[in-house]
Amino acid sequence: MKTNEAVTALAALAQESRLEVFRLLSKLGAEGLPAGMIAEKVSIPPATLSFHLKELSHAGLVESRKEGRSVIYAINVKGVSCLMGFLTEDCCQGRPELCVPACCDKPAKKETKQRQPSRKALKK
Repeated sequence: MKTNEAVTALAALAQESRLEVFRLLSKLGAEGLPAGMIAEKVSIPPATLSFHLKELSHAGLVESRKEGRSVIYAINVKGVSCLMGFLTEDCCQGRPELCVPACCDKPAKKETKQRQPSRKALKK
């Protein structure tokens, strides 16, 4: 992925409604959803949603397919993978496998330390 393509993808995600649509579609994978159902789930008027889906498609993050009279939108796995690869290419001194995603909204697991015996206990 080239830098300008990454900037386009990141710009597409840098808007609240588009990010919400992207996250919804990323949960569904290749199955996707018809545009009308997406509009209902994220409470966006169809005309506005159409604009956002166009931006996500242009950025290579979402793709569409025709099924009967419906247009189904789904995550573009290849586009997302390319963006993630671009972002982590130089991570951890060129070893992206060392980079473990840390989720900001989940509390970190507390490490339970075994209590060290006191000096008094050691002398006994």
